Amino acid sequence: MRSITDAPPRAAVAQFDRSFGQRFLLTVDTEEEFDWNAPLTREGYGLNHVAQLAGFQEFCESEGVVPVYLVDWPIAQSPQAAEILRGPLATGKAEIGVQLHPWVNPPFDEDVTARNSFAGSLPPELERAKFRALRDAIEANFGANTVIYRAGRYGIGPNSAAMLAEGGIAIDTSVRANFDYSAASGPDFRHHPLVPYWLDETKTLLELPLTTVFWGMLRRQGGWLYPALTRAPALLSLLARLAVLERIPLTPEGVTVPEAIRGIDIALDDALPVLVLSFHSPSLEAGHSPYVRNNDDLESLYDWWRRVFAYLEQRSVAPTTVAEILDAVVR
Repeated sequence: MRSITDAPPRAAVAQFDRSFGQRFLLTVDTEEEFDWNAPLTREGYGLNHVAQLAGFQEFCESEGVVPVYLVDWPIAQSPQAAEILRGPLATGKAEIGVQLHPWVNPPFDEDVTARNSFAGSLPPELERAKFRALRDAIEANFGANTVIYRAGRYGIGPNSAAMLAEGGIAIDTSVRANFDYSAASGPDFRHHPLVPYWLDETKTLLELPLTTVFWGMLRRQGGWLYPALTRAPALLSLLARLAVLERIPLTPEGVTVPEAIRGIDIALDDALPVLVLSFHSPSLEAGHSPYVRNNDDLESLYDWWRRVFAYLEQRSVAPTTVAEILDAVVR
C-alpha cells in the first residue's frame, strides 16, 4: 500500500468502462461551524446550519444530483443531521462518507496544535482510533455504510492508506491536487495528478482527487510557477486578469461561475473521467464561513450551483455517485 502523500507512478492511473464517459461528483464537507481565523479548539463550535441540510438536499434532488456528505464527529453526533439525511440515504438520493477533524474527534490523546490538525501527522494508532470511532458513529446514527473518506484539512499522512483499506474504505478523496499545505505542517500535493489512481496493486483503494486546474497561457507551467508566486498575491491576481495563469478549484467558495466554467473546460479537455466538486456545509447559512456572509451571498451560492449544473449538462457531463464510480472503474 503506497502512502497517499506520495505521487503515484503512471501505471497506477485508474481506467473506467468506456460507457462511463465523463461525470461529476458533488462532495460536501459536512462539518461544524468554527471561526476560520481563530486557533482551532475542541469546544466552542456550532451546529446552527444543520437545519439547512434539508433545503440543500431538496435542491440537489430537484437538480438530479446525488450529494456525498462527508461527515465529521460533531455532525455524526447530531440527531437533527441524522433525521434529515437518513431518508435520502436509504433511498439512494444521497451518499455518506467519513471526514476526520481530529481536534474535535475522540479519543483526545493529543494536544490541539496546527500540526495535529492534520490527522495523518498523528501517531498511527491514534489516527486509527479516531477514524474507527467516527466511522462507527456515522454508520450507527445514519444507518448507512461508509466507503469514502476525506481527511479534514486534506490532512492525510504516511499511514492513512493502510488504515483506510483496513477500515473498509474503497475511495479516498483527500488529495487536493495543485495545493501545498507543507508550510502549515500538512501535505504537499503539487506533484499529484488530477486523474483517479490506485493506491495499491490489488486495486482495493482508489484515490479520487479534488479537481483543481491551472488555466491561462502558462497553465502547463502552473505546477512550478504558481507555487513560486504564492507570496506575491497581487502578481497572481494580475496574471489571472491577463489570462496568463490562474488556479481554479471547482468550488463555489471563492470561485466565480465564469472561472468555474473555464476550469470545467480545462478538466474536460484534459479528459478527466471524474470532476470532483466540493464546498463546506456551514456555507449553507449566512455568517458561518468567509464565503457566505449574508443572504445575498447565500443566494449567490445556490445560483452558482444552478449555473454550473446547467453548464455541465450542456457539456454532456452527467452527475455520478460513489456507487457508480466503484462499478465503472476497471479492476
